[in-house]
Amino acid sequence: MTTALRCLDTIRRPRLLIRTARIGVADYRRNVHLHRLLGLAHLPRNEAALEQLITLEQEIDTQRQECAASYSISRHIEVLVAMMGEAQLLRASAPVSLVAAG
Repeated sequence: MTTALRCLDTIRRPRLLIRTARIGVADYRRNVHLHRLLGLAHLPRNEAALEQLITLEQEIDTQRQECAASYSISRHIEVLVAMMGEAQLLRASAPVSLVAAG
């Protein structure tokens, strides 16, 4: 299992955020969502994208916990959806031995 996937397994967020993001994963489109969220001209590999999304989500979650005026629940959910989508793609593309190890 990759470092990014291990990190993702340790993240704890409110149930409502996670449930909403799980619903959105069905509509996740890497080309559309990653360009919008990361603002990159070229899409990174799945693991690199997941690492960037984890960092971004941690910053957004800090805003949530601090009740910051800049916090956007819709952006938070978009990032969670992208994280879950990238994790699914990474798990699907990883050799079985890497996914089973952990």
